[in-house]
Amino acid sequence: MKLINKILSGKFNFILLGLAVGLYPIFFYFNNNYTLVNSMAHAVFFLAAFILLPMLLFWVFGLIFSFSNLIKWKKLGLTFLSIFILLVLMEICIYAGIQKKISLLILLVSLLLAFLLKKQHSKIVLFQLVLALVGFLMFGATVIRKKSFSEKWKKQPDAISKVIFKKKPNIYFIQPDGYTNPSELKRGFYNLNNSNFESFLTQNNFKIYPNFRSNYASTLPSNSSIFMMKHHYYNKGLNDEDGLDARNVIIHNNTVLSIFKNNNYKTFFLTESPYFLINRPKLGYDYSNFSFSEIPFITKGTNFNKNVVGDLKTQIQTNKKTTNFFFIQLFNPGHISGDKNVENAVRVKKEKYINSLKTANNKLTQLISLINKNDPTAICIIMADHGGYVGLKYAQETAIKTDDENKIRSIFSNLFTIRGVDSTFQNYNKTLKTSVNVFRVLFSYLSEDSNYLTHLQDDGSYIVIYKGAPRGTYKYIDDDGNTVFERKE
Repeated sequence: MKLINKILSGKFNFILLGLAVGLYPIFFYFNNNYTLVNSMAHAVFFLAAFILLPMLLFWVFGLIFSFSNLIKWKKLGLTFLSIFILLVLMEICIYAGIQKKISLLILLVSLLLAFLLKKQHSKIVLFQLVLALVGFLMFGATVIRKKSFSEKWKKQPDAISKVIFKKKPNIYFIQPDGYTNPSELKRGFYNLNNSNFESFLTQNNFKIYPNFRSNYASTLPSNSSIFMMKHHYYNKGLNDEDGLDARNVIIHNNTVLSIFKNNNYKTFFLTESPYFLINRPKLGYDYSNFSFSEIPFITKGTNFNKNVVGDLKTQIQTNKKTTNFFFIQLFNPGHISGDKNVENAVRVKKEKYINSLKTANNKLTQLISLINKNDPTAICIIMADHGGYVGLKYAQETAIKTDDENKIRSIFSNLFTIRGVDSTFQNYNKTLKTSVNVFRVLFSYLSEDSNYLTHLQDDGSYIVIYKGAPRGTYKYIDDDGNTVFERKE
């Protein structure tokens, strides 16, 4: 305490004060959002915004209150700033921005506490430093835990990474988030009539695969598996569901992308919101419709709304001389929200899903019509990442063990439909049950080499359970489509 008092009375006290208010919010945010901020650019940003800027504020404050007529207010002012800045930084960390009402409350609370605790400023600073130490230890444990995520799952069991295509059509992979399979939409908790859009698909020569499902329950683990063509099993539930560097796997370093590049495809990533880009991964695609300069350092990555139809039209028209692969991400219909405080949640959230499904159908219709007009011989795949969760009260309910078959299918049942393949593709239909094997089957078809089907992944659907059973990864649906509950060891 004597050392802190000595530093606080010195001319370099702004350094200690800046560290005290900024360190814990940094460790808190990195600990809770590690896969969103695991880049050097984020480290530099947080150092500047959460440490250097507060230091500057304390330094300027010290200069202003060094005048004799203001010096009597200096301790009160320092106490206020120490409390106010810490709380504002925590607000930013929790809400990914400033909330007017909460900021006003923080201002009032900080003023009140400053008057009550102005003689305890050194103890407040000590408390903030202890809090920072606790945050550092928790963050360190998180890093160690995430570093334990094995990379072995990425290794292919054969030489498919060197596959050579004999057919080279342009390929469009469209992913509408949370779009449930038509067979499930007709039953269970959905019981919806989506026949108009299904008829549109059929009229445009799409084959719809009934009872198709995803292997994983949410966007990041599902896409990691899709683009690596391998199971990761959530690292047996030891890591968070998105695993380590899931966005880097999806956007930069995956087997699917490298295979397209090896076959001289130009690759495009078009998305409505930069959810896959918010941790600034190295871009493996030749083109993205989002640049990192457009993406805030603190964001959930879903509060954007780019028009992918317009972006796709531009890229098709300007890249007619190349062979192209497009990954197009839509955020409708999406799964139900995580809000637990909704009255009649199942009914209300189902209604929202239905409205969002209509929006998804409209977007998909526009995209298909655009591709038909500009690239009619291309292969077009529409495959959702997972189901819509309709029937659950809130999204996090997926982590609670259930024996309800309709809930389980609502989580995993996803749309899969394809157009642009010839009659020989029928030979592959029996192998298409789940998302993980789609690109391996496609590459086998394009290379006209069925040997690649020897190493198909199992068609199990997996989930991490936190409540109702010991924490871990469990198989919810087996290869044959039966609901089960088997721990993945």
